[in-house]
This record gives sequence, structure tokens and C-alpha cells, in this order.
Amino acid sequence: MDTEEFELPRSRWANERLHAMIPGGAHTYAKGDDQYPENLAPVISHGHGAHVWDVDGNRYVEYGSGLRSVSLGHAHPRVVEAVRRELDRGSNFVRPSILEAEAAERFLATVPTAEMVKFAKNGSDATTAAVRLARAVTGRTRVALCADHPFFSVDDWFIGTTPMSAGIPATDLTVTFPYGDLPATEELLSRHEGEIACLILEPATHSDPPPGYLAGLRALADRHGCVLVFDEMITGFRWSEAGAQGLYGVVPDLSTFGKALGNGFAVSALAGRRDLMERGGLRHSDDRVFLLSTTHGAETHSLAAAMAVQTTYTEEGITARLHALGERLAAGVREAATAMGVGDHVVVRGRASNLVFATLDENGQPSQEYRTLFLRRLLAGGVLAPSFVVSSALDDTDIDHTVDVVAQACAVYRKALDTGDPTPWLAGRPVKPVFRRQA
Repeated sequence: MDTEEFELPRSRWANERLHAMIPGGAHTYAKGDDQYPENLAPVISHGHGAHVWDVDGNRYVEYGSGLRSVSLGHAHPRVVEAVRRELDRGSNFVRPSILEAEAAERFLATVPTAEMVKFAKNGSDATTAAVRLARAVTGRTRVALCADHPFFSVDDWFIGTTPMSAGIPATDLTVTFPYGDLPATEELLSRHEGEIACLILEPATHSDPPPGYLAGLRALADRHGCVLVFDEMITGFRWSEAGAQGLYGVVPDLSTFGKALGNGFAVSALAGRRDLMERGGLRHSDDRVFLLSTTHGAETHSLAAAMAVQTTYTEEGITARLHALGERLAAGVREAATAMGVGDHVVVRGRASNLVFATLDENGQPSQEYRTLFLRRLLAGGVLAPSFVVSSALDDTDIDHTVDVVAQACAVYRKALDTGDPTPWLAGRPVKPVFRRQA
């Protein structure tokens, strides 16, 4: 067995500091040190482009940057300059800034399937606002969400359906449907006829939707009188500048954007039909809907970042670049895994701009132990990759280096498969799933 040890003493100390003051040691559960091999969770000092440096001084090629939010790379010059222009002009006022009108106009020009937009700071607020609006306009209480998608909101209507439901008194108003299965969804709508306010889902996940699926959902929603909501947090910009709805040509009633919209700055958006969105406004005679009302939702520098991101995507063809980079990476990883005899165990999946990987055991089942082994070898080789989601700041050298490191990791993976036991290569407890009942 390879006895070379990779250690992160400063990161280990910093993680202890974090846990002492911050529940979970991070502000997002997916960033927790339990998601990484024991004592090998880098604490970041800074980042630039496609690289980050930890407090131990190690440099990594980074994937999945900012949980998919930093799609242009860290400290992108066009975004940073747009933000810098606003910093000495004030960030928050007692009345709307003119920048709010400019940002809304720019967003609606980028996502022309929407007629109105309201900005917020995170995805959860936007998706919950969509649910609240759907309930208000339909007079119905049940929410139907796609069971195959991992996350929608921190709020009760979703978290109550996960293993981490402590503190949530009831979840009986949320029902689920499977992705890609129109008959099952129609059966659910018929079983709860007149009760379901909305269908909410990611319009695409790791791959393209089945032919006719989204159009079929659109027809089902219309037939049963419920609101169709696309969660475009991930698909927004990575699929096209106008999201999956722009790529596949199916228009939802409401949609939510975030992540790539700000390239790491805090901004999200709820967008949709005017007649629905206006119910959260002042120019109607119906009951008012408390749609979105956030103190920091229209910080000028975040809106400036969003506009710069949209300009960069449009003018520089970023979506196409993400796709090309992802294709190169996926081909390299698959070739390396096959060459090392683990092509059926280290599996790359997803749309090229949104790649993930699966680590399978001797029986072809997902394995946290083998994921731990794989992550350890990647980290030791200078690759920080909870996924293989690319940013446009990567270059061919970064991808070639990543493939080389993956090949080395796959060689160790093969040894573990041959012995039928990855334990000697773990050096501690395995990584853990985010959603679990016990800490």
C-alpha cells in the first residue's frame, strides 16, 4: 500500500476553530468537513481563477466552486470591476436604487420567458416565495416537489421531507413525484385533485430531460390548474443564459435563479408571469401576498455583479466554453478510469457543464468508503473536487493535471477493489451524506 501521507495541520486547527463557534463548522452543510476525508478538509485562504489556496499553503485546481456559484472563476475581472464601481457609492438605501431597475431590465432581457423579476440573496427565499405565491393564487395548500432532486429550500415545506426534519412539526402538505414519469405525476394530481398549488422541480438534472417531458408537465399543470415552477438555481446560465427553459423551449409560470447569477456574490431571483408576480406588488385589487421583502435583497454591488455576469456570459460565450471544458474533462477521466481497470466504478455523469462522479464498490453500489479513498488521492494531487463541475477559468493544463491525478487515484482504487476492502486507504472515517438523521 502507498504509505505517502498528505496532511493539513493548519486546516485541521482552523476546522476546530470553526466548530467551536459555528454549528457544523461551516455556513452550508455541503461545505462541512464531514464531506471530506478525516483531517483532510482544506480551509481556504483565497482563490483566483480556477485555483484556490488553503491555509497550509497548498494550491488546488477547484471544481464545483462555491457550490456551483462561481462559474466564471474566482475574482473574475469584469465582475470585480463592476462591484468595485459601486462600493464607494453606497450599497443600501431607504428607497430603491436606479440600479434595481437596470438589473431587472437586464435580467428580463436575458430570460425573456419571464415578465417580472424580484431579487433576493439566496435560493431558499426565492423558491419559498414561489411556493407561497402559488398557494395564494390557486387557493390550494399542497406542494408537489420532485423527489429525485436533492435540495429546494431550508424552509419547512422541503426540509420536512428529508432525514434532517428535526424541529419541523408537520410535513403532510408536501407530496412528491418522480422525475421523467408523466403518468405517475398525473396520478398524483388526480389523487389530490384541486389540492396541489404547484409542481416544483429542476427542469434538468445530470442530463437532458426525456423527450416531451417538460412540455408534458406544462400540459399537466394547465389541465389540473396548478402553477409550474422551474428551480433553475443550477441550470440557470450553465444550460443557457436563459436557463433550461431557454434551451428546451418550455415556459414555466415561475422560475428561480441563483448560484451562477452572481459568480459568488449573494443574489438570487424569482421570475415569472406578470399576472402572478404582480400579486406580490401594489397594482392589483386582490389580497396582498408577502412575496419577497429582504433588507439586503437589492444591495447595489451584488446587482452590479449579476449584470456583469450576464454581460460576460453573452459576450464571451461562456455556456459553450463550460460545455467544451466539461466534455474534455469527462473524456479524460473516463479514459483514465478505464485504463486503470475501474471504468465501471469511477463513473462520470451529467451534462458537460455540470458533471458529477459516482464511486461504486465491488458490487456496483454507491460507496462512501470508495468516495473517501478517491477524494484523499485527489486532494493529495492538488485537486479539490467534490464534483467535476467546471468553471470557465479552467484551462487545458488544469484539466490535463486533473486527469493525471485521477489516473493515480484510480490505480489505488483498483488495488482496493482487488482486495475487496478500501479501509486501509481511508486513514479515518468515511465521508458522510449531507442529509442524515444523526450527526
